[in-house]
Amino acid sequence: MKPSCPCARGARFAALVAVLAACGALAACSHRADNTWQGYVEGEFVYLGSSQSGKLTQLDVARGQEIAASAPVFALESVDETAALQQAQQQLAAARAQLADIQTGKRPPEVDVTKAQLAQAVANARKAALQLTRDEAQYRVGGIPKGQLDDTRAAADAADAQVRELTHEVAVARLPGRSQQLLAQAAQVEAAQAAVAQAQWKLDQKRVSAPAKGRVYDTLYRVGEWVQAGNPVVQMLPPQNVKVRFFVPETVVGSLAPGRALTIHCDGCASDVKAKITYVSSAAEYTPPVIYSNESRAKLVFMVEAHPSVDDAPRLHPGQPVSVTLQ
Repeated sequence: MKPSCPCARGARFAALVAVLAACGALAACSHRADNTWQGYVEGEFVYLGSSQSGKLTQLDVARGQEIAASAPVFALESVDETAALQQAQQQLAAARAQLADIQTGKRPPEVDVTKAQLAQAVANARKAALQLTRDEAQYRVGGIPKGQLDDTRAAADAADAQVRELTHEVAVARLPGRSQQLLAQAAQVEAAQAAVAQAQWKLDQKRVSAPAKGRVYDTLYRVGEWVQAGNPVVQMLPPQNVKVRFFVPETVVGSLAPGRALTIHCDGCASDVKAKITYVSSAAEYTPPVIYSNESRAKLVFMVEAHPSVDDAPRLHPGQPVSVTLQ
């Protein structure tokens, strides 16, 4: 075989050096910094539903939409609940009217009638008293028998008794109802108020609003479908429920604590996102099925959670891989 040319051997050596240099550069690029860890974005979704069943009549949001706090989300059919509320309100009005009637006693016209009867009784009593005086004078001179005098005296006594009776009736007419009767009617008013509150609550449950601002991730029913009580209709994610999870070895977990700052890097993000650690797991996520040793301890990792600010959270998406750099 013909020996290789020295220039060819030099060229192959130069190429090998270039490959080794490239491999070294690639290894250097793939080396992870000691304070940087891989993680992912996770969202704690809020599932909006109603405690009442009904047909979905209104869906005010769409998937992917950003909504404000207290914004209307959906509504269920509420004909029965509206009628129940109106009935409860009318029953409350009737109970309050009855209580007011008991508290005020008789009406003024009724009291006036009793007063007129009392005035008539007073006039009759005065007339009977005058007649009694005349008959007593006649009896003393022998002008009338004793029986007639007794009849006159009885008529005068009856007239006085009627005056006392009507006087008491006027006083009673001005009095409110008895205390026990008032307490019973007041309890009826409170029961009616509770029925109104219950009917109002059931009606309010047919309209659901957003508990906080956030993004609608999915709608689970269409208008016209029947929704069972408790079933979620809309799935949303408030920004404060966005968090990042990453895992660190047991050699690092001891130096981490809630409140420590970090930065989150994601592909496609214009800039890094600042966040703070909110939770450090106290238990290893992966434990080798062998007794601990210096080799197996290196395989232990601990979960750490961090929350970005509410303003930066919409830049992150659940399931998105990220890199976390501790500060």
